[in-house]
Amino acid sequence: MKKKLLIILGSLFVVVIVGLAFAGNYFYDQGIKRGTEVELHREDEAVNVVATDESQMLIDEANDWYDEQETEIIEMTAYDDLNLVAQFIEGDSDEQKAVILAHGFRNTSDNMGQLAKFYYDKGFDILIPDARGHGESEGDYIGYGWHDRHDYVDWIDVLVEEYRAEDIILHGNSMGAATVLMTSGEELPEQVKGIIADSGYSSVKDELAHQLNHIYGLPAFPLLEVTSVVTNIRAGYTLGEASAIDQLKQNELPLFIIHGDDDDLVPTEMAYEIAEATAGDYEMWIVPGAGHTKAFDNVTEEFYERVSGFINTVLDE
Repeated sequence: MKKKLLIILGSLFVVVIVGLAFAGNYFYDQGIKRGTEVELHREDEAVNVVATDESQMLIDEANDWYDEQETEIIEMTAYDDLNLVAQFIEGDSDEQKAVILAHGFRNTSDNMGQLAKFYYDKGFDILIPDARGHGESEGDYIGYGWHDRHDYVDWIDVLVEEYRAEDIILHGNSMGAATVLMTSGEELPEQVKGIIADSGYSSVKDELAHQLNHIYGLPAFPLLEVTSVVTNIRAGYTLGEASAIDQLKQNELPLFIIHGDDDDLVPTEMAYEIAEATAGDYEMWIVPGAGHTKAFDNVTEEFYERVSGFINTVLDE
């Protein structure tokens, strides 16, 4: 009887382990493996507010402008030998200032055209990388900003050494916001003057825990722990170490935090956690009625004014 019980318990243990391993690989494939299509959030009509006529006109103008640009393609070899690709648009001034625009999850550099027009009008050179695992860049996994932070240090060096940039702004949306936040904790050249983070998350683990509950109605434990082990094996990082909060403790650059108060993809409270973590000065704009990265769409003119004000302050213009 005792032997039979041990066999049953042992069999159940094996089933649980196999099940968790399957679940960990499934969630890795859904959230981290390159190329998988997954719906991350289900925003309702109140969150996806339709842009005003004035905002829509500015958005359409920016999109049309970007579609007409003949961008220069820049390639770079990353620290782990991946070939990374970016688009470059030379600004219409000789002020030697540049911006790096960081796109979001499963987007590409082409999704940043609206912001590119804004910065072009302000005289900036514009560099828009395809993150590793996205677009034309190599990589079979998504780094969620963690491995990408090393890539962005290298892209900054490209701007400084090859394009003689003297003033650099880092501006990211969603995963791109987390990327520039994580980059802030690295040793950066003096040319980097400020960071703008729109709808960024505090850490990969906390963000995926939110998504597990939001999409699947599942608790984080033990699925995230297992997925983290799988991620470490297949992508070389753990979900727990990929933290914007920890990186911001080393950051002394001015930071502008933008977040919608109806963001159901990245909880708005993460904006406050980011603000509390940074060691430098910060401004925070919580946008009423805006969903995930919707400030630009909902209140385009105010977005221009606030971002311009931050840039003018950090560049002392």
